[in-house]
Formats: sequence, structure tokens, C-alpha cells
Amino acid sequence: MDQDKTLREHLRKLLDWEDAHVNFDTAVEGIPQSVRGVIPERLSHSPWQLIEHLRLTQVDILDFCRDSAYVQPPMEHYWPSSAMPPNDQAWEESIEAFRRDRETLKELVVDNSVNLFARIPHGSGQTYLRELLLVADHNAYHVAQLVTTRRALGVWS
Repeated sequence: MDQDKTLREHLRKLLDWEDAHVNFDTAVEGIPQSVRGVIPERLSHSPWQLIEHLRLTQVDILDFCRDSAYVQPPMEHYWPSSAMPPNDQAWEESIEAFRRDRETLKELVVDNSVNLFARIPHGSGQTYLRELLLVADHNAYHVAQLVTTRRALGVWS
């Protein structure tokens, strides 16, 4: 058995699988415009804030993996300041950008020229494997928050 190939295939699937939980695409499907900027009582974020946070964080990790001139943005960069998306186009663009960046991460996973166990040269000890697991874990956590938010808003079946 080719363990490297098997690991890469599992990691590629991990970035958007739905075996143990809802994936991003299912979680964002059909969210009505009327609730995209609503923060439910006793919860912390609107659907827009969660989707945009997912996008911003995922692309940041991707940039860290690929860009030797990477500079980490300030923490406030990772969350949109407004609960409401600026417009429908921003909503759609955020979702599509997340999907594109997820595909790029999947391409990185299967790129045999990338040693998953190697330290990222411009990092402080992080490996490519660690960053890929981080993005998958982070996405799963916030997608679950999005489902909880949708339930609280009455738009999840």
C-alpha cells in the first residue's frame, strides 16, 4: 500500500467531506436573504459573519502555505464588522471564493512535490500537514455553528 498516496487522498476528502457532519456546501444552500445578516438570540454570529469568517481564514491558511512573503493579518481581519452582507453579490462571491480556495487546497494536498511533513520554510515550525488539518478542523467547527445558527433562525430542515 502506498501510504503517502492514501494519506493525500484522505486529506483531500477531509477538506469537504460529509461523512461525520454537514459540509460547507450543504450548510450554505438555500439560506434566505432575509436572515443572512440576523444574529439569533443567545448566539454570536449571523450566517454572513460565519461564511465570511470561513472564507477569510481558509484563504489566510492557503496564503501562508504558498507565499514566502506571508504576513499574518491582525485578528480583527478574520471577522467581518457587519452582521449583514453588503449585498447579494458579496454573499455569492464569498461562497464561491471559499469553494475555489478549498479546491486549491485540495490541489496542494495531491501535489507530490509538496512534502506534507516538511516544515513550511517561512513558518515557525508548522508543517503542510498541520495546516491542512487545521483548515479542515476550523471549517468543520464553524460549519457546525452555521447549522446551529440556521436552526435558531428556523431555516434548517
